[in-house]
Order: sequence, then structure tokens, then C-alpha cells
Amino acid sequence: EEGEEGEGGRREAPAPEPVDTGYDDSAAALALVSSERSKGLAADESTLDKHAEVALGEGGGEVVGKTYWWQDKYRPRKPRYFNRVKTGWDWNMYNRTHYDHDNPPPKTVQGYKFNVFYPDLIDKTQTPSFFLERCDNPDFTIIRFHAGPPYEDVAFKILNKEWEKSHKRGFKCLFERGILSLYFNFKRARYRR
Repeated sequence: EEGEEGEGGRREAPAPEPVDTGYDDSAAALALVSSERSKGLAADESTLDKHAEVALGEGGGEVVGKTYWWQDKYRPRKPRYFNRVKTGWDWNMYNRTHYDHDNPPPKTVQGYKFNVFYPDLIDKTQTPSFFLERCDNPDFTIIRFHAGPPYEDVAFKILNKEWEKSHKRGFKCLFERGILSLYFNFKRARYRR
């Protein structure tokens, strides 16, 4: 019977029901996430977790409870992802005069690395894409990743700064082997007298 007392008067908890998280739980997706996570983080990186993900509802373009033509064959789900935030010190003229290496200035976000995993795309010829949307706060913007069936869009709130779009400066936008990689750094403000 459920909730019977075991040794020492403790109650045994019933087995948890499997929870549908809405994310891709396929073995291929979990293997890709594990592989990316095993690469580790550089000293100037931290992870961009689910707290930065933006819920897409009525105002986000997708309708809650939407039905798809392919949903009877493939369960609609969000893709897995492993994202990084590049942080560091900005040694501009102000910070050089007010801080030193023993007492550094506050760290700032200098760029992002997005890895979104799409191992089970129905149409393998369609390349996943990203686009930027306005946010209610002008200091931030929303980056949305779109791939097609069976994946729903996933979006994140990031800083609204100008990107370095040069490959030499770290920009990378590539889709291969089911992984969409988008790496970019922000342009640095150059101060002149």
C-alpha cells in the first residue's frame, strides 16, 4: 500500500510520476548536451541557464495550446541548449584611474555563446535561424531561435549592444551535426578626449 511505514517509522515516498518538461528528452539531444557540458567553461565564462529563457506566449508570437500538422507523429518540444556568457573587466580610462588589478572594476558581459541542439529535425534541409525582437526594457533584447518541426521556438533575454560581426573578433554562426552554434562578442566603446 502507498505510504506504508518502513524501518524506523519512516514513510516510503511513492515513486514519482514521469514529468513532461516540454524539452527534447531524446537520447541524441541529451548526448549532445552532455558533450557540450563536458568541454567545461573558460575562466571568463559562466552558464546562461533557464532563468534567462523567455516564455513565448500570446505576445511572443506563438499561441498557447497551438496544434501542428505533424504533432500526431512527433511530439512538439523545445530544443535542449547549453549557453555561455562571456564576462570580463573593461579597462577604459575611467576604470584605469579608479581601479587597479588588486581592486578590479565590476565584471561586465562581453559576449554570448549559444549552442542549441536539434538532433531530430523533420526537414534536414531547413537550417535553423535566429532573429532579434524588441523587449519592454531598451537595455535588453530578445533573441529567438527557430528551427521547424518538431521543435518549438526558444528565446532568451540578452543585453542590447552592438555585435562584432568579424570572424577574427569571435563571431561564429554555424549549423552542423544537429547543433546551431552562435558565438558573438560585443563591440567595445573607444573613448577619445
